[in-house]
Amino acid sequence: MRLGNSISKLLSLASASLSQEAPTLGETALKAAGAIGNELLAVLRAANGFYAFENALHFLPARSSLLSVGIEEWNTESGWRKEYEGLADDCLFFAEDVFGGQFCIVDNGIWSFDPETGERQAMGSSLDAWAREILRDYKVMTGHPVAHAWQMQNGPLPEGMRLVPRIPFVCNGEFNLANLALMDAERGMRARGNLARQIRDLPDGAQISFRIEA
Repeated sequence: MRLGNSISKLLSLASASLSQEAPTLGETALKAAGAIGNELLAVLRAANGFYAFENALHFLPARSSLLSVGIEEWNTESGWRKEYEGLADDCLFFAEDVFGGQFCIVDNGIWSFDPETGERQAMGSSLDAWAREILRDYKVMTGHPVAHAWQMQNGPLPEGMRLVPRIPFVCNGEFNLANLALMDAERGMRARGNLARQIRDLPDGAQISFRIEA
């Protein structure tokens, strides 16, 4: 399958592949990917996982390697997804921004997934359309300016880590370094799954106080 212009451009800006293995996805993952499954495999064959925009964007390899968790392992029902109690169902998560905001395939389209609320926002009908949106506004879509500033002070982001807000953004936490904690990506998702469950059950206008401890 020939890759579209936008995903090809994104790959030209990306790191080396995060896995040297030939990419394969199991039946469950391919079923969740639906019509986008062939395109996903084509991207993974070109680069089996990668970072871009100074590690702000993390595209997972098909399966875990020494450098990254894989799509198969990241999407297990026994992992962080269970903390969302249905909010993350039917999604195949394949990438994340520097804050751990997820990108997923669901309903034959690409969506963003807010880890603090579980809300989804449509981004396009293909990975090429998703890449076009990323390239159009990568500073917002990946959190690149914050990633750059943090790494200027602290060095490269370690593998498997994201910058998680201590006071969640949905609770008026600020997008600045003082409000960010370096945290294992899965731990950050589990903590915010708890927050998303609380928000889902609250009536409109209700107050919530929540803080994530590093």
